[in-house]
Amino acid sequence: MLGLPKPLHPLVTLVDNTHISVDKEALPAAFLFNFYKISYKKTLKGKIRYGQGYYDFDEGGLVFTAPNQILATTDDTEYLGYTLLIHPDFIRNHVLGRNIKNYGFFSYAANEALHLSDKEKNTIISIFKNIEEELKSNIDDFSQDVIISQIELILNYSNRFYKRQFITRKAVNNDLLTHLESLMNNYFIDEKPLTIGLPTVEYLAEKLNLSPRYLSDMLRSLIGQNTQQYIHEKLIEKAKDYLTSDHLSVAETAYQLGFEHPQSFNKVFKKKTNLTPIQFKQSFYKN
Repeated sequence: MLGLPKPLHPLVTLVDNTHISVDKEALPAAFLFNFYKISYKKTLKGKIRYGQGYYDFDEGGLVFTAPNQILATTDDTEYLGYTLLIHPDFIRNHVLGRNIKNYGFFSYAANEALHLSDKEKNTIISIFKNIEEELKSNIDDFSQDVIISQIELILNYSNRFYKRQFITRKAVNNDLLTHLESLMNNYFIDEKPLTIGLPTVEYLAEKLNLSPRYLSDMLRSLIGQNTQQYIHEKLIEKAKDYLTSDHLSVAETAYQLGFEHPQSFNKVFKKKTNLTPIQFKQSFYKN
């Protein structure tokens, strides 16, 4: 469909996207890959303006996709760059096969792509070139290890570059953190726990137009907590407010917070404070 030659290796291939000859109308609107996909897009859109400055680079970027994630095509899909496709079987018996799920950016949305500086772009392209040269060589006992080491290098550099991206977007991310605080406050003001239950990572991420994994990684870089930890902290703060009110019991507090069962609330509260809700309530009034 893409007009490409057969891959040089049955489980891994690197595609120079400039060689793709594709009839966009022939492509399905959405499809599933059963590969890990790392795409460098030369003119990736997504540069963010904040005040008078720009916090992303304009040298293209990387997009990561895990197996069985839905991909969609659009009219402005960009094909310039490289695409590395890795079948899970290629890394299954390697340490990377166990560790690849730790690279959270495979769960990021396309709008959360890794935007590269010119120096970072050259680093990534050079690794792609190394993989390309290895694939052109005859397959031997070392081919798999050599290619996997190059893939790991891309992933480790990407971790570093995403960390840089969180830092260079700090002003933008601080605005998102302020928005998140408002979302959590309004969640209780609007009594949403009574109708839809406890606030979830997915709910907050959707409201912020971010993927859940990106939101957690962003928060970890800003405040040292992932989204679930942040939610628990806010729940405990609100619980303390309710418990210091003399007209709410522990069971009523749990209900106001969105817990289906008081026992679940007791467990979370005890884990976070080393006190049961009743012990906290009693200690507060003793003081």
